[in-house]
Amino acid sequence: MERQIEPIENEINLLDLLIVLVKRKGLIIGITLGIALITAIVSFTMTPIYKAETKILPPQQGSSSMTSQLLSQLGGAASFIGGTVGVKSSNDLYIAILKSRPILDNIIDKFKLMELHKAKSREDTRKALIGVLKMQDDKKSGIVSVGIEGKDPKMAADIANAFVDELREYNKRLALTEASQRRLFFEEQLKDVKEGLIKSEEGMKGFQEKTGAFKIDDQAKAAIEGIVQLRALIAEKEIQIRVMKTYATSHNPDIQKLEEELKGLREHLSILEAKGSGGNPDVILSTGRIPALGTEYIRKMREFKYNEALYEIMAKQYEMARLDEAKDAPIIQVIEKAIPPEKRIKPNRSQMVMIATVAGFFFSVFAAFLMEFIEKSSADPKTREGIKRLRILSGLKGSIRYE
Repeated sequence: MERQIEPIENEINLLDLLIVLVKRKGLIIGITLGIALITAIVSFTMTPIYKAETKILPPQQGSSSMTSQLLSQLGGAASFIGGTVGVKSSNDLYIAILKSRPILDNIIDKFKLMELHKAKSREDTRKALIGVLKMQDDKKSGIVSVGIEGKDPKMAADIANAFVDELREYNKRLALTEASQRRLFFEEQLKDVKEGLIKSEEGMKGFQEKTGAFKIDDQAKAAIEGIVQLRALIAEKEIQIRVMKTYATSHNPDIQKLEEELKGLREHLSILEAKGSGGNPDVILSTGRIPALGTEYIRKMREFKYNEALYEIMAKQYEMARLDEAKDAPIIQVIEKAIPPEKRIKPNRSQMVMIATVAGFFFSVFAAFLMEFIEKSSADPKTREGIKRLRILSGLKGSIRYE
C-alpha cells in the first residue's frame, strides 16, 4: 500500500504547484508585464551606441623573427606587452601595440578627448579609450578588426582609422630590419665622410691659392688615383664588416670572406706604397724626384681624392640600404576603412525586453510561492509557534550581546 501512495503524493504536490500558479496568475502576469514594460521604456531612453570598424592585414611572412625584432625595439615596454597580453604571433603583437601608451596619447591629443569628455586625468582617458576599443583577430584569415564604439558615428569611424594610421607610423619606427640597421649606419658614415671631403676640398683650395697652380705628370696622378681607390675600397670593406657584426657573429662565412678580401687589399696597398715611397707609407711617390711643394700638393690631392672616392662609395651603399629598407619593411594593409555606421549596436531593445521578461517571470513565480508560503504559515499553529520561538531566541542572543 505504501508504494502506491508515493506516486499519489507526488501527483498531489505537482497539483499543488499548479494551483498556486493559477491562484497567483494575476501577480505573475502583472510583475512580468511590468518589468518588460519598464525595460522597454528604459531602452528607448538610453543613448544609442554605434560601432565603426576597420579591417587590416598585418604582415604574415616571417612573423616570428619580426615579432622578436619588434619586441627588442620596444625596450622596457616589451615586458609589459609580452607578459600581460601573451604575445604569440605578429597579430597579437600589433593588437598589443594598438593599446600602448604612445598610440593612445596620440589619439587623445588628436581628437582632444580629455576636453571632450571632461576627464580629470590622462590615465582615466586612456582607460575609457581602451574600453571602447574593440579588436578581433581572425586566426584563419589573419585579418585584424579594429572597432570603436561611440555615440557619434562619424567620430567613431575617424578614431578607428586614426588608430590604424598611428599603428602604421609606429610600425615604421619599431620595425628596424637588417636593411634599416645598414641604412642608419651608412647614413652616419656618410655625414662623417662628407665633412672630411669638405675639409679636404678647402685644404686643396687654400693650398692652390697660397702657392699658385701646380700640376703633376700623368704617371704620378695615376699612381695617386690607384692608391686612393685601393684605400677607399679597404675602407668600404671595413665598414661592411662592422655592419655585418651588428647582426652576425665573427664565425659567419660572409664575414670571414670579407676579412680575407680585406687582408689581401691591405697587402696590395703596402706593396704599392713601398714601391712609391721607399718604404715610407706616408708618402706616395719618392720625395727625391719632386720638389717640396709637389710633395705637399700630392698629399693634399691624395686626401681629397680619397675622401671623394669614399664619399661615392658611402653614397651608393646608403642608397642600396635605403632601397632594401623600403622593400623589406613590413607593410600593414588596410582592407576596409571605417565608415560612419548607420545602425546602432546598443541598446538591443528586443534582447533587453526578452531577457527582462524571462527574468520577470521567474521572479514573479518565486514571489507567488513566497506569498503562498507566508499565507499558509500564518494559518498553521505549528509554524506560528516556531516563528515565535525564533523571535524569542533572537531576543535572547541580542540581550546577551549587550550585557
